[in-house]
Amino acid sequence: MRKLNLRDGWIAAGFVRNAVWDHLHGRAPSALTGDVDVIWYDPAVTDPVQDRRYEAVLRAAVPGIAWSVKNQARMHLRNGDRPYRSATDAMRHWPETATAIAVRRRGEVGCDVAAPLGVDDLMHLILRPTSRFLAEKRAVYDGRIASKRWIENWPRLRQQL
Repeated sequence: MRKLNLRDGWIAAGFVRNAVWDHLHGRAPSALTGDVDVIWYDPAVTDPVQDRRYEAVLRAAVPGIAWSVKNQARMHLRNGDRPYRSATDAMRHWPETATAIAVRRRGEVGCDVAAPLGVDDLMHLILRPTSRFLAEKRAVYDGRIASKRWIENWPRLRQQL
């Protein structure tokens, strides 16, 4: 991903969250069953065709992974939000607090972490909807809990509203 040199680019959401939950459950990393979310932010390049180009580069470099690249500069339109100011700002509008996390490499051994809603829920195995999904989109949050089977897969998780 570093070779793409994405403006404000991160690996985010389930890939990071699941790795943390696996670690906190004392087990080896789970197999990748979904996509790996790559987010970036560049308001000058909002055509989704560019995201598909980046996905193709990533697939060629690391085949077998379902890469999902999304420029957060346009995602507010799909979500009915005000325009986002950065990739990190966009994460504030995601469904769960523990999912609003992203990482990127810094140099050969460093790592940046973006967690606009904090890491407490993630680190304490708490499933909690973000305020918007609690107030306005609760059915979406509840559907995600059921369809993703998180509590079944990570039994120490606790739901809190």
